[in-house]
Amino acid sequence: MANAQQKQGMTATELKVIFASSAGTIFEWYDFYLYGSLAAIIAKQFFAGLDEGSAFIFALLAFAAGFIVRPFGALVFGRLGDLVGRKYTFLITILIMGLSTFIVGILPTYNTIGVVAPIILIVLRMLQGLALGGEYGGAAVYVAEHAPHGKRGLYTSWIQTTATLGLLLSLAVILGTRTQLGEEAFAAWGWRIPFLGSIFLLGISLWIRLTLDESPAFKKMKSEGKHSKAPLSESFGQWKNLKIVILALIGLTAGQAVVWYTGQFYALFFLTQTLKIDGTTANYLIGASLVIGTPFFIFFGWLSDKIGRKWIIMAGCLLAMVTYFPVFDKMMEAGNPDMHTAIKNNKIVVSADPAQCSFQFNPTGTAKFTSSCDITKQTLAGKASYENVAAPAGTPASITIGAGQPISFPSTEGLSPEESKAKVDAFKKAVADGLTAAGYPAKADPAKIDSVTIVILLVYLVILVTMVYGPIAAMLVELFPTRIRYSSMSLPYHIGNGWFGGLLPTTAFAIVAQTGNVFNGLWYPIIVAGITLIKDEGADKSTDTRTLKPSQIPGQPADSVGDESGDSAVTPGTGTTPVPDEPVPPVVVPFQYAKLNGVDFRNANLNGVDFTGADVENADFTGAYNFDPTTQLADAPGAPDMYYGHILTLPSWLGRPIAQIT
Repeated sequence: MANAQQKQGMTATELKVIFASSAGTIFEWYDFYLYGSLAAIIAKQFFAGLDEGSAFIFALLAFAAGFIVRPFGALVFGRLGDLVGRKYTFLITILIMGLSTFIVGILPTYNTIGVVAPIILIVLRMLQGLALGGEYGGAAVYVAEHAPHGKRGLYTSWIQTTATLGLLLSLAVILGTRTQLGEEAFAAWGWRIPFLGSIFLLGISLWIRLTLDESPAFKKMKSEGKHSKAPLSESFGQWKNLKIVILALIGLTAGQAVVWYTGQFYALFFLTQTLKIDGTTANYLIGASLVIGTPFFIFFGWLSDKIGRKWIIMAGCLLAMVTYFPVFDKMMEAGNPDMHTAIKNNKIVVSADPAQCSFQFNPTGTAKFTSSCDITKQTLAGKASYENVAAPAGTPASITIGAGQPISFPSTEGLSPEESKAKVDAFKKAVADGLTAAGYPAKADPAKIDSVTIVILLVYLVILVTMVYGPIAAMLVELFPTRIRYSSMSLPYHIGNGWFGGLLPTTAFAIVAQTGNVFNGLWYPIIVAGITLIKDEGADKSTDTRTLKPSQIPGQPADSVGDESGDSAVTPGTGTTPVPDEPVPPVVVPFQYAKLNGVDFRNANLNGVDFTGADVENADFTGAYNFDPTTQLADAPGAPDMYYGHILTLPSWLGRPIAQIT
């Protein structure tokens, strides 16, 4: 029976499914995250026509381009996966990803072919994003549909490790190549080796996945002719499913995404760009935290099978909101204590006409930020925190460092381009000299870096990541029926992770450049996580399902459902719990709109029973016979997926709770 099945170990087939799906997905994440790990070098190679600060921001935007198109990949490949199958779809996605990554490794730079280089780079990033938009959903669904009852959280948590392991693999390859070649050779041409090496990972991944069979749930459904003929219209064109997609996005994936990207990518950028820790050391610190923290994906996936998914995800979001500011402040103190001291002792003030100050977020790359305010803020971006003071209209921007004299931006009116550049360069040098005199370091002192403290803080951030990400695949898969599962779960996941998460570094650094405070970028993940926390909590608070006591159930004796706690089994006329695994008499009364939370229907004859509107959350239907859940539970809030028993309730603003049946 179900309990015995849950106690059994993983079968050879299940182990193969998890290994093959996870390995291929790790390689795909490796391909995708190579770019992010090498953003600073790519900025110099492909955006050489811009100043250092702008080049890095544009490199982040190119990085974000891969995330922006992920939802479109979810639509394209999600539809394909629901039409033709899971296996063949993620064979296509990994092929696109691997080839796109390999081409980056042979792509000429800006100095060779000019502006064509960054254009091709961004196109390749978009192809990677499209492929990843179809990959994750396919792998998660494929593993989930092989998982036994009660183990979906544990089994799919292995897929959840793949993003982190892919990042870790990319860092390991980069560090190994850097160490062998040296910094100068790596920056000049060695950075291409990790991209070129992806062709070997592509071959391994294709070979592994070709050995897999199609998902049994999809194969059975298709053989019976029950698969969807129009998965996109069913998923997003019908309000009963669309509102669950909206809930999955706002109440799950948006908050999960910003916590994930803050704990891994933003932390890496913070170490290298804000704290000025050298790239090799920063990668070692991040890598150590990932090695220590990754097993918690499995732990929280397993735990979600025991206590539920939602509370673990909500706890991760709440802890992130409360602790991000003190954690990153402590990280600065441990990583660059000289900067931490200088910020406290020698405050910097930027005085500028607000009308000249732009919000320097430019996804299209068409805007030029040339005012005195914009250039002044670019000069300080990532080097120090500063306060903004409004100056009279038309006044050139100036910088005051500690007790020093204001350094005013020079007038360049009427000067030639060469003379203007010389004036601006002199201004930047004066600012740099002022920062040095005030104790602001140009880079972190390796002798003063407290690596142990930084790793502890990074491990904490990774554990928050595992809390929100470990259970998310199981929860998303459980929200949607098999016939449209690939399409329905992929879109909210990739909007959340592709847009809310993928744009986090760019958005956060733009906020820092605008406000001057190096910590203010954290407000973005805190606010998004807070919205998810509120919506997720609301999903459990209000439903308009009618709650009836046993005596109020039409045609049902008061003692036939056991006590009002809903813990007793249904044995008509007795209110007692049947002997486990023994058939019970048929239930012949209707249960419309009854409160049946937690009721035991194991091994019951449910021929013709009407559960319309009944709340069957946590009810156990193991072994029930003469029973078709797709019809008898079609209108029952809290109806379990017959593979896994997950329960969904929706907040009142999305309408009456809906059951989704496999």
